[in-house]
Amino acid sequence: MSTNRRRFLIGASLAGLGIAGAGKLLADRFNSSSDGVNASQGEGVSAVAIPKSKLLQRFAVLADTGTGSAKQYAVGRALALYHEKNPFDTILLAGDNIYTNGEFTKIKPVFTIPYQDLLQQGVKFYASLGNHDVRTMNGDLQVAYPEFNMQGQRYYMHGQGDVRFFVLNTNDLIDRQSPDRVAQLDWLDRALAASKAKWNIVYGHHNIYSAGVYEVNQVMAKDVTPILKKHKVRLWINGHDHNYQRSKPIDGTTYMVCGGGGAGLYPVRAQSWTAFAQSVHSFGIVEVYQDQILLTGINSKGEIIDRGLVNFA
Repeated sequence: MSTNRRRFLIGASLAGLGIAGAGKLLADRFNSSSDGVNASQGEGVSAVAIPKSKLLQRFAVLADTGTGSAKQYAVGRALALYHEKNPFDTILLAGDNIYTNGEFTKIKPVFTIPYQDLLQQGVKFYASLGNHDVRTMNGDLQVAYPEFNMQGQRYYMHGQGDVRFFVLNTNDLIDRQSPDRVAQLDWLDRALAASKAKWNIVYGHHNIYSAGVYEVNQVMAKDVTPILKKHKVRLWINGHDHNYQRSKPIDGTTYMVCGGGGAGLYPVRAQSWTAFAQSVHSFGIVEVYQDQILLTGINSKGEIIDRGLVNFA
């Protein structure tokens, strides 16, 4: 069976099984009892020195959140507690914001309640659309939702000064038949070329590189990574694989997966380019300094599981 055909069958099976059944199928396929297994090939948390230059911005990253489950609420509480001691004003919401089919009627239990403390303190979420989100009205109600700050656009920019964010609708980028695919790639190329920010950070839902069940997305690896390399994008962030991952730099770009926001976990298996990977409910914290970015993974108990640096040069 071809790789593409095998992936199609897996994807079709997940759609029919739902979240819990999909997690079991993927774990069985991976033949790994990796829930909570440290697949690190990196230097370890304690060995990473905190940058000494000026902190430009701190923000959080979440994805695959919108289940309304106890796991999602636990991650939300840990994130709120972290915010109390280490304030930030921005959260990147990297897709699958509403399970299972993007039904906007669920927005209260899957978003406003689990993150109410953060919302009340003025923290802003900047969302992208995941594959589950576009199953209802193509995600249009999420695009228009004020608390998602999507500016009425399916792909858009936000941020200012030395840190700029480029938000993608990867549903169109993985589909070579999508009429919006080429337009979005052209937009990303032009927008990055025009950016005056020192740090340009790109995020969306689907992975390019993953040590999880979704492996390497060959379509985006071919179409998107040359743009990232051309414009010296040092950090790419996504969800989709329900775990936490950090890659070693690949052609200058570090790939961060923060898909442990509440949905059923998927296993991981470290690859040659893996710096750290763990199947755990979690969120990411990104601290941008003048010449480095500090990436931190934190689990739903509030424990730091990973730290790594991204260098500008």
